[in-house]
Amino acid sequence: MTDVPRLSVDIVSDVMCPWCIIGWLKFQKVMAHFEGRLAFRVQWHPFELNPDMPPGGEDAAEHVMRKYGISAEQSRANSGKMAGVAADLGFAFNRGPDFRMRNSFDAHRLLTWAGALEDPEQAGATGVQTALKVALFTAHFTDNRDVSDHQVLADVAASVGLDPVRAAAILSGDDYGEMVRVEEAYWADQNVTGVPAFILGGRMLIPGAQDPDVFIRVIEAKVLAAAA
Repeated sequence: MTDVPRLSVDIVSDVMCPWCIIGWLKFQKVMAHFEGRLAFRVQWHPFELNPDMPPGGEDAAEHVMRKYGISAEQSRANSGKMAGVAADLGFAFNRGPDFRMRNSFDAHRLLTWAGALEDPEQAGATGVQTALKVALFTAHFTDNRDVSDHQVLADVAASVGLDPVRAAAILSGDDYGEMVRVEEAYWADQNVTGVPAFILGGRMLIPGAQDPDVFIRVIEAKVLAAAA
């Protein structure tokens, strides 16, 4: 394989964030655009939109109305807009009447574990951590599963080839909890106040679920031009 420049991509996000999966699907188009010209290394980092969410979760519509001070009609319109954008990217939001926001801390613990299993020098753009992240998005937004439930989390981990016994052991204790807290504090110190947040090359912060052209312009000007 021809040697090409390599770009690290740190993505700070929450499994509860609909724009995070939308942002990731858009970024996949960016990686496809640069195939053969640029090698990517993607890593995911924790952010909790609702760190105080109780174990039973909260009705999603009520949560959004309360948190953002909007009406039921506005909430439905916003949800419909996001669902349409996601559908155009090949992802289904199946928010039924019982759809709930969940506590995501334990999901972040499993994602941190999955990230620790990966070789930072591997050639591929993504690995098991990305597979787990996408599987968790699917479990929550498409399948309406409770991704704060330990059995659900272990099942999702197994679905991407991770050891469900080890996953269950992690979830039954405190493993990786401190690492999640440390990472959350670090990204807060880096002025990441919302998600998704994409950090390119450890220094270029691009917030939000931007269209591919935004990333392409930055990478062409700041990465490939510098490597030429």
